[in-house]
Amino acid sequence: MTGRILVFDSGVGGLSVAREIRALLPAAEMIYVADDAAFPYGNWEDAALADHVVALIGALTGREKPDAVVVACNTASTLVLPPLRARHTLPFVGTVPAIKPAAERTRSKLISVLATPGTVRRDYTRALIAEFASDCHVEVVGSAALAPLAEAHMRGESVSDAAVFQEIAPAFVEQDGRRTDMVVLGCTHFPFLRPQFERVAPWPVEWIDPAPAIARRLVTVMEGLNPPPGEPTGVARLTSGRPWPPALVPFLRSLGLASD
Repeated sequence: MTGRILVFDSGVGGLSVAREIRALLPAAEMIYVADDAAFPYGNWEDAALADHVVALIGALTGREKPDAVVVACNTASTLVLPPLRARHTLPFVGTVPAIKPAAERTRSKLISVLATPGTVRRDYTRALIAEFASDCHVEVVGSAALAPLAEAHMRGESVSDAAVFQEIAPAFVEQDGRRTDMVVLGCTHFPFLRPQFERVAPWPVEWIDPAPAIARRLVTVMEGLNPPPGEPTGVARLTSGRPWPPALVPFLRSLGLASD
């Protein structure tokens, strides 16, 4: 399937989503935009962040003319999807914490959501918990450090187990002989640290990464759009608020993406 897709994130964490999109839509043209000049979004006030992202995506869609936009950022999605959809006719696929599948699969009824502080404080996140996990104990853990640690890891820098454990430890809860068995990764940066999460975790859990579901949703959207026939390009372009660090280039190549 051809077509042009704009994938947007605050940094390089959304590459976890881009990787899944590329696997399902190898012939589509993908433009990945990292707003890392404004990273991390979790430190922004809500109103300022909403204005910033809506304006930036508006400029990008005007310039790139995509068939669909993927907002590959939980913090932004929980805040800006309604105003974006109100202003634009093209489809937006957002990224929200995968609380519903966690609630469906848990046996212990102890679920944790590991996210940024911005995602944790959103009413949207609380509404998902109330709608889909009302019969579970849901521990919501906001970490301001994990996304920068993930970016450091992706640049090839050393990230200590102790630093990672400090951030994920509150997500592991024991109650009445039961233990947390599902941890929702509520930031697209976090899957890149998953091997380290698994290594330092106090006990095994299922780490729920939303990226495959986002890619599947995008496929459905693109099928409904019926983009005009064209030569399948499979091209991926990446742009950033700052120059891509040279240390990140091998990582991009490992995903089958080229950097400009």
